[in-house]
Amino acid sequence: MANQVADSTFEAEVLQNDLPVLVDFWAPWCGPCRAIGPVVEELAQEYEGKLSIVKMNVDENPSTPSKYGIRAIPTLILFKGGEVVEQVTGAVSKTSLKQMIDEKAF
Repeated sequence: MANQVADSTFEAEVLQNDLPVLVDFWAPWCGPCRAIGPVVEELAQEYEGKLSIVKMNVDENPSTPSKYGIRAIPTLILFKGGEVVEQVTGAVSKTSLKQMIDEKAF
């Protein structure tokens, strides 16, 4: 299951993580976020041990989304070695997300 991450834990859980990390920036009121949520959870199970997948509620944590220029949700950002390597916005397909992860994370 994808862990929740906050502004206060972002650096430790994402930027300093030894694994690549996919961050799902979302909000509970966002329909497309709710639509992609189950896909994100499936990916968290499929990539367990190889990729860390976390979710950040943008309403509760405004600092980090602002830092990364999040203007629309859902936005998913893939980090590797503390750096952004890829970003997608919108409710994209599981196939598209898997392709992005496989090409950019490993």
